[in-house]
Amino acid sequence: MKPTVKFQLSLMMFLEFFIWGGWFVTLGTFLGDNLKADGGEIAMAFSTQSWGAIIAPFIIGLVADRYFNAERILGVLHLLGAVLMYQMYTSVDFAGFYPYVLGYMIIYMPTLALVNSISFNQMKDPAKEFSLVRVFGTIGWIVAGLIISYVFLWDSPGARAEGMLKNTFLMVAIASAALGLFSFFLPKTPPTADRGEKVGISEILGLDALKLLKDRNFLIFFISSILICIPLAFYYQNANPFLAEIGVDNPTGKMTIGQASEVLFMLLLPFFFKRFGFKKTIMAGMLAWTIRYALFAYGNAGDLAFMLILGIALHGICYDFFFVSGQIYTDSKAGEKYKSAAQGLITLATYGLGMLIGFWVAGKIYDMNLISENSHDWNSIWTFPAIFALGVSVLFALFFKNEVIEYKE
Repeated sequence: MKPTVKFQLSLMMFLEFFIWGGWFVTLGTFLGDNLKADGGEIAMAFSTQSWGAIIAPFIIGLVADRYFNAERILGVLHLLGAVLMYQMYTSVDFAGFYPYVLGYMIIYMPTLALVNSISFNQMKDPAKEFSLVRVFGTIGWIVAGLIISYVFLWDSPGARAEGMLKNTFLMVAIASAALGLFSFFLPKTPPTADRGEKVGISEILGLDALKLLKDRNFLIFFISSILICIPLAFYYQNANPFLAEIGVDNPTGKMTIGQASEVLFMLLLPFFFKRFGFKKTIMAGMLAWTIRYALFAYGNAGDLAFMLILGIALHGICYDFFFVSGQIYTDSKAGEKYKSAAQGLITLATYGLGMLIGFWVAGKIYDMNLISENSHDWNSIWTFPAIFALGVSVLFALFFKNEVIEYKE
């Protein structure tokens, strides 16, 4: 791959995830502080990610793969996203905010597949080259959090009281417009599917891979994947409001420790896979969620602040050991015929169904533990997902039979 192309793809990834990390992390805090949204409304806003994940395959399967170059669709979607982000920036209540965030996530979630498609199309050996490009996405997410916390201080108590968190949407609108324009100069990625070829709904959603559920082990993994996304939703929805409410300084910046650990444990994953096997590796990921939420439940912003930092740092194990291991496992079980369909099915089950349920539950638990305005019983809020994740790990341990999965570096 030419250095200029590698630079283009790396910058594309950087902006793609800078955009996501630049507003999604602080969304719950913004909605609670600025728009006075309750737990149910915050859950609705976060659930737009799930609706976007459910709708995304239709955009990719029916449009991107058949009619237009991927880089052009990417450009159009991010330009539209910039407009919707600006509308979110100007919203003054939740009723006015929600349609824009829903529309935005419906057009943003397909871009995650588009940037991968554009990247793979330029690589001779994706297995070796992709990670070196994708890592800039994680760096983009980290930089967004550091800018919010340490450059502009938008998540500080004083700035939040003045409504400064809404500036994250303006920042992201500018970044989205920049990526939208830049996309038209990316390497050309023409459609791969035949326009005249008929594609069914089951193929687009990966439902052809449902045949894999006849395998008992894959069925247990599939059910566990849906269930573990319920406690996962608690982190996305409640972690930033939790840290901000209890008085942790620079909460958004500190949460970037999680992305840094994600890079570290991604590098360690091959070692764990070879040394302990798939079952133990994925169980470590599940148990990490229990430990993380227990640390959140009993930590504080004072002498026990180290517990909160450790909980954030566990993100690498939580995410990589479960989700990345799960993708590898799915790929190994699917075979050549169902590889894409199987990955689509797992994405639909986790980011779609699992997290849709999880955001709803997290909103209910959040409202149930409201003590007074801007004050919650966080011990109870975090205890629920800790116990739930433990239950899922026990279920998986009991019913999943160990099997050897080859890890290809």
